[in-house]
Amino acid sequence: MPKPSVSEVIIVEGRYDKNTVLQAVDATVIETQGFGIFNDAEKRELIRTLAERRGLIIMTDPDGAGFLIRNRIKGFVDPRYVKNAYVPDVFGKERRKSRPSCEGKLGVEGMSRERIIEALRQCGATFHDGERQGTDARLTKADLYALGLTGRDGSAERRARLKKRLELPERLSTDALLQVLNVLLTKEELTELLDE
Repeated sequence: MPKPSVSEVIIVEGRYDKNTVLQAVDATVIETQGFGIFNDAEKRELIRTLAERRGLIIMTDPDGAGFLIRNRIKGFVDPRYVKNAYVPDVFGKERRKSRPSCEGKLGVEGMSRERIIEALRQCGATFHDGERQGTDARLTKADLYALGLTGRDGSAERRARLKKRLELPERLSTDALLQVLNVLLTKEELTELLDE
């Protein structure tokens, strides 16, 4: 069964949360790196930009830390671009952990595929069943290579210039850059931008 696609960008706390969400849906998922978002002005600006382009779904853990992060994001993103997805309070511990969290609740990473999808439906996420619309026009890793942004001499410098021009965090990985470019630009717009 194909994964449903979600139009909005989904914000989660960490990489295990991101992995869980991506097992349930096809979406652009950005990590806050826990409280790291508090001191990362570049990432906050990126999240604001993505919210304005595609809308934002905040899906943090149902504990105090998760709500603190959620409220911080709601403080710097225009509320009209934000939807809040809440996972239920389920007591237990994630498989990878030796003991439960402080509050004893499962986080996003401990939720089933069905619970993730239900939380997204309840918040009003925009779903597209099956393949993403406009898949043929999406940028791929092969496009980044063809445009000289990966795998060639000087590609790291070209990526750095592109990130600076688009006001993206300098530490954004190539995979994360590809996700963001697919939100911000079409293939044609990126080609034109690089030719300028």
